Amino acid sequence: MSPAVTPLLEPVEGVPPVITDAKALAEIAERLAVGEGPVAFDAERASGYRYSQRAYLVQIRRRGTGTALIDPVALPDLSVIQEKVSSVEWVLHAASQDLPCLAELGLRPTTLFDTELAGRLLGYERVGLGMMVERVLGFGLEKGHSAADWSTRPLPEPWLRYAALDVELLVELRDALTEQLAEADKLEFALQEFAAIVAAPPREPRAEPWRRTSGIHRARSRRQLAAVRSMWNARDKIARARDIAPGRVLPDSAIIDAVLNAPADAGELVKLPVFSGPRLRRTANVWMGALAEATALPDAELPSATASASGDGLPPPNRWAERDPVAAARLTRVRAGLNAIAARHTMPVENLIEPALTRRVAWSPPSEPTAANVAELLRAGGARPWQVALTATVIAGALPDPAATAG
Repeated sequence: MSPAVTPLLEPVEGVPPVITDAKALAEIAERLAVGEGPVAFDAERASGYRYSQRAYLVQIRRRGTGTALIDPVALPDLSVIQEKVSSVEWVLHAASQDLPCLAELGLRPTTLFDTELAGRLLGYERVGLGMMVERVLGFGLEKGHSAADWSTRPLPEPWLRYAALDVELLVELRDALTEQLAEADKLEFALQEFAAIVAAPPREPRAEPWRRTSGIHRARSRRQLAAVRSMWNARDKIARARDIAPGRVLPDSAIIDAVLNAPADAGELVKLPVFSGPRLRRTANVWMGALAEATALPDAELPSATASASGDGLPPPNRWAERDPVAAARLTRVRAGLNAIAARHTMPVENLIEPALTRRVAWSPPSEPTAANVAELLRAGGARPWQVALTATVIAGALPDPAATAG
């Protein structure tokens, strides 16, 4: 039974002033060094407003130190903090989202605890910070400013209160989840996952990011796909130069609308709904230039009609049946086995084993599908020891065709 929910409206020590100068930064670094236990980190970006994914506010809290709010625009080098707490366990919620922007500031953990990932391993259906704090600790956090434009200066006081509350109970949440993981015999699972996050190299850029344009499935020909790509690239160039979220330069829906209607000139383009406004009318020639560029491409330079959703060179799973029916059947059997394991251990199957790795093994299984050979493939693909131990035998058993084996 969940505890009664108590609204958490104010940080216990009040909202601290935002640190914007080197002297105050050095002082908080010294205070963090003499604090106790793990240190909580959070970062606020301006996703949806800015092109970059840089941090516009960093929140840090440690027992005996209190909460610090740091402006990384004024202080883009936080290595003085790194020096003082590098050997301490860092606590983050959804660490993979914040670690890249923290690394830009010189902040990199050597050990961490991810409260969101812990919640997933424990089988919580909703793992947002507010819901986790409510379910586990019984406190209600305000989440009204999560989508705010954190590049705003000065930052409004209600936003700062929200930001401070985000780290107020993060260490307490970590402590409670550690106990739950131990009781569920999943603590070792979690520790291996956390270590893998710390050791992971920076993510490689997507090979064809333009294929993620919303509505691209409506582009039926390779020529239309080339037009989507050309408009996406033109938009990306503008967004990068102005540090504006691409969707604020030109919505995905407008790209698809232009591609499908194929206007002959700027006059026809601005008759389309999104392009009729004054801002986009002024840039009509840019978009027409992008469309013309795609029209002029020789057939050999047009993009392929399909691309792997995972970027691993494999066809999308929904095309396996036509490309390789045997592999498609294999993937179905493997997935069924993994789903059963995930259900027994009360966790999402994607946390049990990475879906892309599952597909690779099903598409190109070892010539002898023994548990040992499958385990070797899984380890080579980055699976952690606990994942290999739980899944290798089941995957190996699912790879052979039962009908062929029976015959």
